[in-house]
Amino acid sequence: MSKNNPSKDVCRITRRQFIQTSTALAGTALLSPWMPPDARAATGAAAVRTAVDQITLGKTGIKLSRLGFGTGSANGSTQVSAGKDGFTDLIHYAYDQGITYVDTAEAYHTFGWIGTAIKGLPREKLFIQSKVDGQPEDVLRVIDSHRKTLDTDYIDSLLVHCMTGGQWTDEWKRIMDAFDQAKEKNWIRAKGVSCHTLPALRAAVATDWTEVHLVRVNPQGSFTDAEGDGWGSTGHDIAPVIGEIKNMRAKGRGVIGMKICGNGTFTAPADREKSIRFAMSCKEIDAVVIGFKNRQEIDEAIERINRALKEV
Repeated sequence: MSKNNPSKDVCRITRRQFIQTSTALAGTALLSPWMPPDARAATGAAAVRTAVDQITLGKTGIKLSRLGFGTGSANGSTQVSAGKDGFTDLIHYAYDQGITYVDTAEAYHTFGWIGTAIKGLPREKLFIQSKVDGQPEDVLRVIDSHRKTLDTDYIDSLLVHCMTGGQWTDEWKRIMDAFDQAKEKNWIRAKGVSCHTLPALRAAVATDWTEVHLVRVNPQGSFTDAEGDGWGSTGHDIAPVIGEIKNMRAKGRGVIGMKICGNGTFTAPADREKSIRFAMSCKEIDAVVIGFKNRQEIDEAIERINRALKEV
């Protein structure tokens, strides 16, 4: 694998395609209406991969939309700025476009709003992913509080949030065991982890406990996993992360990409285009999650993903 250009080896897209498309289309928005798969089949339209396809998450058997709605931009302060009604409207707008995956965490300012925001939407069609912070004394009580706050009997995917140490699978064993108990109770359908360093990411891949990985990935190496903390750095070598993503896929894990827009720092359309095309060309990634603050950002992400999927 080339360390200078991991997409050359891992992500199936030619240099000519990348240069021609991402430069020419970086600032455009040629929006096309979403057509549900059943309706598309009924009209005889050719099957085309889209941002809102229902994807199977690794070996879990759980379905989710390829694009997810992240509710934790700047720990959710970005979404909170729209107000509770505005946030609810945005969740419903995203669902109407075909986005069924909602990503949250108890650490996000929006966490207490999710239950209200999804009210009226068919629960069986939603994929809700949440995250538990720290090492609470009564883990099962905390997981049960997630269910109550989110107003749901079960959580589709629950993650241990933001691991940084290479020994976290030993240090968090009590938490992991409680997740297993919650799964036996049918409180959660799948369990996994989000990581914020390469050592933590490697440990997550090495353990058989992990079913779902939430991975920071973009070709600019902004806010991606590195040997150090990597919290706000840019220009990291992305090749080691891609290597671990390949290992996840080889083990049948569910893989969701985050930080696609560099933690919100990709203000230039060309950067967003580059990153989305990179993620869509990595076949090992099942889905991606992006934080949105308005309808225009949802429309743009769907269009960019749709465009990228036609090229890879």
